[in-house]
Amino acid sequence: MNDIITTGPHRNFETIKKLDERGIEYWEARELMPLLGYTKWDNFIGVIEKAKVSCNNSGQTEGDHFADIGKMIKIATGTEKETQRRIQDYKLSRYACYLIAQNGDSNKKAIATAQTYFAIQSRRQEIFQQLDEEGKRLFLRGDVKTHNKKLNTTAQNAGVINFGKFNNAGYVGLYGMRKASVQKRKGIGKDDVLDRAGITELAANLFRITQTDEKIVKDNIKGEGKASAIHLIVAGKVRKSIKDIGGTMPEDLIPEEHIKKIEQKRKKFLDFTKKTPRIE
Repeated sequence: MNDIITTGPHRNFETIKKLDERGIEYWEARELMPLLGYTKWDNFIGVIEKAKVSCNNSGQTEGDHFADIGKMIKIATGTEKETQRRIQDYKLSRYACYLIAQNGDSNKKAIATAQTYFAIQSRRQEIFQQLDEEGKRLFLRGDVKTHNKKLNTTAQNAGVINFGKFNNAGYVGLYGMRKASVQKRKGIGKDDVLDRAGITELAANLFRITQTDEKIVKDNIKGEGKASAIHLIVAGKVRKSIKDIGGTMPEDLIPEEHIKKIEQKRKKFLDFTKKTPRIE
């Protein structure tokens, strides 16, 4: 499962993700097409049409997942009068991308891998939705920790040596201040900011971390200064998205109980249930 998640087409899939003016994620069909092994739009549009049918059959509103965003492109340049024509394209939700993968040609390696990837992601989402608030915090904190390790490895490969400076660039971008200032503002002493973060704050940091990692790899960033600058820029864009949709800024979110205390409570509960005799 881990091999599929780390080596499948999802890396580029997440890289081409966009956010609209409301902060909602979406993908463009023509950018998705080559990632799924298709080279001709006429062939890919057939898969999209099948995915639309699946969407309607599942009781979902097609327009919520497949929005027509046809665009004008130049087909004659360097002349006195440039010619343009409209090409078809779609703004797709994550669910739409999933349906497209499910309706694609499974003989294509990219489609088969994408189907497995989306199946895993869907199952992860189902499990997440069934968790209580504390469970969701534990789940997200684990994801943040895993991806933060990955980002640090990527940063090291890019030439980062001073990780304090590199990580503070992310805090300044997302929180508008360095880590020590965030700790002071939230009144959490020396506790790790992420260990005291709630679900919303963890989700924002997870997006910051994964997108910074993708950007450094995609643009082949080299040098500590450049890597830190990318971290600052990406985190700043996440902050701007939160502000644009009217969300609470990360530095103003109330700190939660330390994540280790939740882990300890869960462990005690599990130990208790194991020792409790079962009633037949």
